[in-house]
Amino acid sequence: MGTVLLARSVLRRSRALALADRVVVITGGSRGLGLVLAREVVARGAKVAICARDTDELERARRDLEQHGGIVYAATCDVTDRDEVQRFITSVEDDFGPIDVLVNNAGIIQVGPLESMTSADFDRALDVNLRGPLHAALAVLPAMRRRRAGRIVNIASVGGKLAVPHLAPYSTSKFALVGLSAAMRAELVKDGIYVTTVCPGLMRTGSPRHAVFKGRTPAEYTWFTIGDSNVATSISAERAARAIVDAFVHGDAELVISPQARLAVLAAAFAPSLVQEVMGLVGRLMPRAEGGTRTAVESKDIEAPLVPSFLSSRSDEAALRNNET
Repeated sequence: MGTVLLARSVLRRSRALALADRVVVITGGSRGLGLVLAREVVARGAKVAICARDTDELERARRDLEQHGGIVYAATCDVTDRDEVQRFITSVEDDFGPIDVLVNNAGIIQVGPLESMTSADFDRALDVNLRGPLHAALAVLPAMRRRRAGRIVNIASVGGKLAVPHLAPYSTSKFALVGLSAAMRAELVKDGIYVTTVCPGLMRTGSPRHAVFKGRTPAEYTWFTIGDSNVATSISAERAARAIVDAFVHGDAELVISPQARLAVLAAAFAPSLVQEVMGLVGRLMPRAEGGTRTAVESKDIEAPLVPSFLSSRSDEAALRNNET
């Protein structure tokens, strides 16, 4: 075991990538984890290009990053549109030069019971969380192959390793992204391109403010936000960002973030049937679908008795800090 660990350490050091003056592209970089990642790479001297759909969010993020000393390119882009993604990548290359790192961070999450979800919800999750990363990867790969160098980072989720009740479209898309990312890693390492699959657990990014909810929406919003805020179930976005950057800088194949997430993934690997039984018990404790809505509701339109409150304070603070409000 000592020999294996030593060999891994030597290998990681041998392929370490210095980020100074490198070009890093982050999809969904205008808020939440994407913005925190952009701050981290800017702090390490990289030029950063971010994209998102909301122009106002992008402008606030651009100012934020420039205040942190960053050289920033920001443009609107819908990652579900392959042509838009190609235009964005081309424009970054024209302005900044070759892209060294692509971080596929853009994503959506729908919260609610399976009975409230429709096939359109699954289509939307797959379009954003799976096809979006695929579009961006295919856009950067030709140039990376020619240079025989590059890093691609796919932000999946522990929900892509372990299905969680009331997140069916999200888990479906993230399981698919984990598979795509592993397949890319296996095929592209021969070309000098290292693909890193990132599977975070809950992070305090403020993301519940941009989730959509179905079913009994006040109850769904409450459990999701309090879980996101609780230090026992989540970690800070800044800590997660540092771990992600360290992983792709060293060309790691996979990163599972937080002790809770690692324990859950380990349990699912060694005792999958038992873990699914436990998830079934968790599902019994979730808000029931009866009396709920099949129409997607945004958090801003939900009045929940415990949100905001001291139970959600860390998530609320993260939302303000990370452009989520």
